[in-house]
Amino acid sequence: MMYYHTIMASAKVAITIPSAVLKRVDALVKRRVFPNRSKAIQHALDETLERMDHGRLARECAKLDPREEQAMAEEGIALEIDQWPEY
Repeated sequence: MMYYHTIMASAKVAITIPSAVLKRVDALVKRRVFPNRSKAIQHALDETLERMDHGRLARECAKLDPREEQAMAEEGIALEIDQWPEY
């Protein structure tokens, strides 16, 4: 697994993590999965935040009423069908 991080502005921060976690990060760096600790931790944070965003989206989608959404979609199609090209 190779990791390619999008280049963007960065800020330096100090964090405290359990030594067992740091050993796992160092093992990934040693195996050249990541070029350094910083990139490994950035990747972990990016993936965690992405999963959280997807979870939030799924929760919001679960609030939708499928019948209401279907009715709105069909209404939109009915209004536009006369504008569709002939085939």
